[in-house]
Amino acid sequence: MPVKLVCKIFRSPRHEGMYLYVASGEGLERVPESLLQRFGRPVEAMTLLLTPGRQLARCEPEEVIRQIQQQGFFLQLPPLPGSDMRELAERNDKLPR
Repeated sequence: MPVKLVCKIFRSPRHEGMYLYVASGEGLERVPESLLQRFGRPVEAMTLLLTPGRQLARCEPEEVIRQIQQQGFFLQLPPLPGSDMRELAERNDKLPR
């Protein structure tokens, strides 16, 4: 696995919080057509240099890099309702347990 990977991140116009990560040099060529139909027309959100240990909001960069190498893309799904608050509460040491 390379130490770093330049990737493009696309957001779904149909599903809030759904993102598609692909290698910058390959683009969407390895993403299955069936996924693109459900995803909607991808809207480019950003280009990012992924490195192990880089902080991402909802996923581990090593997993993103691995999936992009193996299948050509990484699909980030929206969080389950209430999951963000639960995670914040678990990390907050000021809340009673």
